[in-house]
Parts: sequence; structure tokens; C-alpha cells
Amino acid sequence: MRSSGQPEICCQIDLIPKGFKRDQQPKPALDFHTILKGDILCAHLIMESQQCEESSKTGEEADTAVDEELAKAILARQFHPSVIGPETWEGYIFSGLEIRIKESTDLYGAVLWPSALVLCHFLETNRDKYNLMDKNVIELGAGTGLVSIVSSLLGAKVTSTDLPDVLGNLQYNVTCNTKGRCKYVPLVTELVWGPEVEQRFPQRTHYFDYILAADVVYAHPYLDQLLDTFGHLCQANTQILWAMRFRLDPENSFVDRFGERFHLEELYDLPSLSIKLYRAWRRDKRTDDTV
Repeated sequence: MRSSGQPEICCQIDLIPKGFKRDQQPKPALDFHTILKGDILCAHLIMESQQCEESSKTGEEADTAVDEELAKAILARQFHPSVIGPETWEGYIFSGLEIRIKESTDLYGAVLWPSALVLCHFLETNRDKYNLMDKNVIELGAGTGLVSIVSSLLGAKVTSTDLPDVLGNLQYNVTCNTKGRCKYVPLVTELVWGPEVEQRFPQRTHYFDYILAADVVYAHPYLDQLLDTFGHLCQANTQILWAMRFRLDPENSFVDRFGERFHLEELYDLPSLSIKLYRAWRRDKRTDDTV
């Protein structure tokens, strides 16, 4: 009941949002089905994202497993003498034969590094595609000679090269492990990278099917000379098989410089050993894929 004589008070609550004109039509609210469809789409996108992450993680785990298995198989090639004798040596099994390598710890180049094992394992397990039988092969920086020895056991005509102060130990290892075992007697000879290579191995009289190198790139000041040596020895249809252990720049950047002059194909990637194995050939020559 209203009191007589008092004005009528009318309270109106303005529900129009600030900035919204009264003559504008408000946007219709999303109905339940629209909201549900949005939720389903969002859930689907989240699920796809999770699946991609899981797939990527699975792929990485698979790559890691392959790396570990391959590294394990490579390192299993090495064995140690059961009895310590007057002469220290390291043992390796390739081509079903025992190879004994004598190291010289006072010379950096006369120590066997893991890259040599990686290259030897590849050569033996990929003989169907990279058949060394009767092929002319030169090894740069042969060191203790394991790669040259395995290549000789696989039937190659091997020229094993290194610096003068390494040759004595290199010759000893090569002779002891190839005598009476190989089709061709390997040649051990001195080679200083750089201009000398043109005099020692003229292109008109020397052709190599394969250039082998293991751990030749490290902290030394002769990387330019090494690149020129690769360039001189690598002729039409010559293949380079090069195992590289990654350490620090500037030697790591050598791969980029190498790739400017040669086509480069990665054959092995072994993060657990910090080693990659490459196949390479001249950019200005054509090399058939079939070896």
C-alpha cells in the first residue's frame, strides 16, 4: 500500500555494459553445444600436441638406443692381454683375426684414438657397398696403423702415411699384423701435408680409390695443409671416408670449410663417442653412388 501524498520512487538498475550503445544489439551468448564443441576441439589439439611430444621423445630414445648399441659393438672390438708381458700392447679383433697394436705414449700421433675403431668397424661391416678388395687406398695420419692394417686384411693395396717421427712405430705395427695375412704388402711412407703431396704423389701416376682418415682434425696448426692434401689426392671417383671426433672450435669448423670443397654425406653419428663418420667426394667431379 502506497502512502498518500508521497512521490513514487522507481529504482532502475542499468545492466548495459559501459561503452555499449543502447541501440546496439548484444551478441548472442554461446549455447551449450557451441561451448562443448570448443572444449572438444581444444582437448583434441592438446592430445595431438602430447602425441607429437611423445613421438618425438620416442624417436630420440630410439636414436639414443641405436647410438649406444653401435658404440658398444665398436668398443667390443678391443681386448686387453690376459697376462702382462715385457711389451705393452692393445688388442683388437677384425676380419676374425687378432690385431696387436703397440702405442707410443710420448707421441700424440702414435696413440690409437676411438675414431680409428669407428672407421674400421664401418669398413668391415659394409664390405658389400664399400668393397676394398684390389682397391688403391691411402690413409692420412695413420698413427698406430689400425685402419691401414684392417684395410689390408680386407684386400686393399694400402699406402699408409704419417709424419717421420711416427713412422717407426707405424711400420712395426703394420708389419707385425699383416705379414703373411694379406693379398698385398702395405706400403708405409712419410707424408707431410701441404705442397709436398704433389711431389710425393703426382696425379698423373698416382690414383686412389679411397682416402681414409681417422681423427686427423684436432688442435694442430696444419688444417689448411690437410684440406689441400685432401684436395690433391681426391680425383674423379675417389671416395673419402673420414671419422671425426668433435671437440672444440676451430677444428670443429673445419667440417664447414671441408663442405665447401667436397660433397659430404654423414654415415655414422655417435653422440656417446662424440664421433661422426663421413663419406665425401669432389664437388667438381661426379662420383657414382655404386662403389
